[in-house]
Amino acid sequence: MESSVDLNIFGEELLPCSLDPVTGFYRTGCCEVGPEDLGCHAVCCLLTEEFLEFSRQTGNDLTTPIPEYNFPGLKPGQRWCVCASRWKEALDAGYAAPVILAATSQAALQHVSRSILEEYGADALEE
Repeated sequence: MESSVDLNIFGEELLPCSLDPVTGFYRTGCCEVGPEDLGCHAVCCLLTEEFLEFSRQTGNDLTTPIPEYNFPGLKPGQRWCVCASRWKEALDAGYAAPVILAATSQAALQHVSRSILEEYGADALEE
């Protein structure tokens, strides 16, 4: 039986990533991952201009609003749950955005190691 509580990369309760704008595959504010989320939107990022531009150039424009999907379009400085594989792509290209570790799902560990995520951890910057 699956747990009803999603866990972060530390094995603790998954904290919200963003409620303004509301993020997550399920639009709960958390980077929860389930069977419908084929992209594994597990990494809570503090978006940067460089990451957003890299994402746009590689086929995923996160800055343009899409009203029919209730998507506001994103700006640097906002938090958003991104696909773990896309974050890893950005990392490999030199454009990884800082990660909010306590709000990043343990599902991200299927794509990138905890030690690498911790290297990009933004949590300490916000305390």
